[in-house]
Amino acid sequence: MRNLLTDVPGIAVGHATDLALASGATAIIFDDMTTASGVFLGGAPGTRDTRLLEPEATVPGVNAFVLSGGSAFGLDAAGGVQAWLREQGRGWGLRGAIIPVVSQAILFDLLNGGDKDWGRFSPYRDLGYQAAAAAGADFALGSVGAGTGATVPGLKGGIGSASAITASGHIVAALVAVNAVGSPLVGDGPHFWAAPYEVGDEFGGLGMPGTITANDLTPRLKGGPATATTIGVVATDAVLTKAQTKRLAIMANDGLARALLPAHAPNDGDVVFAAATGRRGLGDPSELTLLGHAATLVMARAIARGVFAAARLPQMGALQSWKERFQEGS
Repeated sequence: MRNLLTDVPGIAVGHATDLALASGATAIIFDDMTTASGVFLGGAPGTRDTRLLEPEATVPGVNAFVLSGGSAFGLDAAGGVQAWLREQGRGWGLRGAIIPVVSQAILFDLLNGGDKDWGRFSPYRDLGYQAAAAAGADFALGSVGAGTGATVPGLKGGIGSASAITASGHIVAALVAVNAVGSPLVGDGPHFWAAPYEVGDEFGGLGMPGTITANDLTPRLKGGPATATTIGVVATDAVLTKAQTKRLAIMANDGLARALLPAHAPNDGDVVFAAATGRRGLGDPSELTLLGHAATLVMARAIARGVFAAARLPQMGALQSWKERFQEGS
């Protein structure tokens, strides 16, 4: 177990990072067309090809998910991932045509100091292609891929991931790009709201503070409209229907609410995709509840890990990382 999304068999992850742009893309590639769904609880989501994820939709699954910076411009990244998949001959077969099915969510990182003067066409299609071509079992956390330009109130955000094994032996894992309106920290820090769910010292091992005060509960918000979004993926090796996979996404969204205060705000674009690679059957229908519980916890842990692993961008005036403020500065 790597404590990564790729602990779920049948998944590879790749990043493309452009520090000058202060943005990037992350591709989640499935070995086979995979049962998938999603839930969109933020007030300002940006997505591509997500209606097909609903349980009543005909398309049987997806070949990839994409997470990207760039706001609406970043939706071009799915085209790059689709191009890579087409080169590999991977997609949904329709009367001789091969159509790679790629669903995407984007986050807003256009005002983070990076050079967004890219000319006529955005670079995100190329970034998506590069991310897909780089996909493998091991991948970095922090200020990479879709998390390159991500921020949270007063600190750098980034890519996080976490995994777990349920009592029935199923693997559940999450990957998330943390760019939230709400704060991952109790008060002014350094403790994470996700601390009760931490495994070992994966995000510092600080636990919770001795008391939670009224001041700690006062919202710390990232300012300005349309500046945020937490987008992620939860996956399992279980055999699930599309409707069951959607339930997994719904329960994984609870992980956002446990790790960020507040979550699902009007200016958030919070999106959680879910996938079931179908390598291990459910012994009992009640196991879906246990999968959803694990999805809640791994999502919360992944959010904290993304902030913990982040690094300051090279641009003038870039936000501090958690480690700069609470470890190197201590």
